[in-house]
Amino acid sequence: MSVLTIAEAARRIAAKQLSPVELAKTQLGRIHRLDPQLNAFLLVTEERALTDAKAAEARQMAGALRGRLDGIPIAHKDIYNTAGIRTTAHSKQLEHNVPTRDAHTVSKWADAGTVMLGKLATHEFAFGGPSFDLPWPPARNPWNRDHFTAGSSSGTGAAVAAGLILGGTGSDTGGSIRGPAALCGIAGIKPTYGLSSRTGILPLAFSLDHAGPMAWTAEDCGLLLQGMAGPDPEDPASVDRPIPDFTAELGRGVKGLRIGVIRHFFEQDHRASDATRAGIDAAMDFYAKEGAEVRDITLSPAADYHAVGYLIMIAEAFALHGPWMREHFMDYGELFRDRVSLAATVSGPDMIQATRRRRLLCREMAAAMENLDIVVSASQPGEAPRIDSVEKWTNMEKPSFTMPFNVTGFPAISICTGFGEGGLPVAMQLAGKPFTEPTLLRAAHAYETAMPWRAKRPAMAG
Repeated sequence: MSVLTIAEAARRIAAKQLSPVELAKTQLGRIHRLDPQLNAFLLVTEERALTDAKAAEARQMAGALRGRLDGIPIAHKDIYNTAGIRTTAHSKQLEHNVPTRDAHTVSKWADAGTVMLGKLATHEFAFGGPSFDLPWPPARNPWNRDHFTAGSSSGTGAAVAAGLILGGTGSDTGGSIRGPAALCGIAGIKPTYGLSSRTGILPLAFSLDHAGPMAWTAEDCGLLLQGMAGPDPEDPASVDRPIPDFTAELGRGVKGLRIGVIRHFFEQDHRASDATRAGIDAAMDFYAKEGAEVRDITLSPAADYHAVGYLIMIAEAFALHGPWMREHFMDYGELFRDRVSLAATVSGPDMIQATRRRRLLCREMAAAMENLDIVVSASQPGEAPRIDSVEKWTNMEKPSFTMPFNVTGFPAISICTGFGEGGLPVAMQLAGKPFTEPTLLRAAHAYETAMPWRAKRPAMAG
């Protein structure tokens, strides 16, 4: 069986043309065959998967499917708590941690009928990586095992691209959904801050953390987000508002959409690779020909957004990990402990100034988007680097393209725009106003369905 999208698998399951049990067995077979090369999984929950699949098949036969996620094989980033199932954050600190309760979003997907295949590699506590001094190795990029996945949702990016899972959870504090989506050639959406609960997800930086889905297509991300989004009184950042149909606008094209390109982000502030820039230019030509209004816009330099976001991120992470670091410093991997302990030098006035500047940047972004529906930038600087070439301070050297939308909390999605050097994927990032995910997914879907990229999987996943 070729690897299916969630949308196609859901159609076949609803039509009783596909057995959830057989689909689960197929995916487990792929995991056993391919994951030893990728290290995308920290734990495969085969017994749980087959139990979930049998329950979904019973509902299928009874004509009582719970929706389009019923019977769909997924896996969770290993910072999502799973009751009775080890959750480690890919760290020696939690090597034997077994939660007693599911994360809110894990429960929501389970209630929707998903089939849980296991727990996925991450960077240590969703920040330090790729690390080679932890109890488990880092995930590898299925397009070329010698190359990086980005992080921190590294296992999810690799597992989706290789067809081991149809979709999975990610978290995004400075780009941890969109980075792996870009380098692994898949789709990943960071929803608006507060749209998806973080209860039961191990935190990195509370004011920047977002929970969201990753899948092969934007349409699949919309289906997964439908099962994740919603208010949660246990998450104080959760927003209590009606949840739209995230796929309602798919197929409507882009005619009439107003798109602003933050060109200086990826041409001057941090010049992206030739293939990345060419992919964005071609995508903007496509949108213009399809009837969208496309124009360049100017914001503060990307370095301003990155400096604010990075300082807040490490300070909030240190507030959480400082007590552990004082007692168990060497039990962290080198990358995490060095990057986070840097925050011990951050002063109270530093944080206040960063918070003040953040508010101004949020106002700037909102004003720039007042007459726009979408803004566009790169997702990553270029094709995936070799995994052994990623330096400890690489995430500080040049500004991130993804951090601006963690600083503001605006929704953003990364989608593949083709392939560059070495046949590795390149991507663009679309961002929208708060709570406009249906429009973002509409624009992403219009591009994806007009281009050939979704027909090409990594050779190992064929």
